[in-house]
Amino acid sequence: MKRIIGSIILLILICRSAFAQFDSTRLVKYSHDFKFTEGLFLNFEQVKDNRPIAKSRILTPVDIYNKEFFRKVLAKDIIYYYDRFGVRQEIKTDNIWGYSRNGVLYYQTSGDFHRITIVGGICHFVANITTYENRYYDPYYYRYSYYDYYYNPSRSTPYTKTEMQQFILEFDSGKVMEYDIKSVAFALMRDPELHDQYMRLSKRKKKQLKFLYIRQFNERNPIYFPVN
Repeated sequence: MKRIIGSIILLILICRSAFAQFDSTRLVKYSHDFKFTEGLFLNFEQVKDNRPIAKSRILTPVDIYNKEFFRKVLAKDIIYYYDRFGVRQEIKTDNIWGYSRNGVLYYQTSGDFHRITIVGGICHFVANITTYENRYYDPYYYRYSYYDYYYNPSRSTPYTKTEMQQFILEFDSGKVMEYDIKSVAFALMRDPELHDQYMRLSKRKKKQLKFLYIRQFNERNPIYFPVN
């Protein structure tokens, strides 16, 4: 009798464990109402799992309820935090993937964080990109350069240029690409039917309908996140 009771108890425990395991691996389909868990994402895998480093685990004097929390924390070169085992870790701010604030994703590129406005199998966002170039003196443009004793044809002046650019993020791999025909076609390859439709378009139509095909791809290929 005791053996029977013991077996029943063991069976119940196994069932509960199996149910708990199943429950922890449930997935929820992404929708406009979905809110990402607030915190720092060290890498893209954490984004896919929706498991960032919570604000409470970040070592900082900044109040976690401060509206400028992320701006102030990310202004530092290095961020200290406790991992899931309670061990103190550190990471360079430049190596952080991004963060979530008020349920919205922000991705780091070109030394700044930019909101991902469209989330799906193919994400879309806009970023201000700063490039550094050298400007060379040209005697045709500098009238008196010939008479300049210090003039050197190879002399250059470094300058910066900031411009707004559009990007897409392929959610399956986390790859970020420029928002152009080539990149959109590459991202659509995971949906062969949609990809073939897009490739049959003229070059002008491909350029005009990039966003439409991204939206169709996201509708046909929804993404899912674990229930945390």
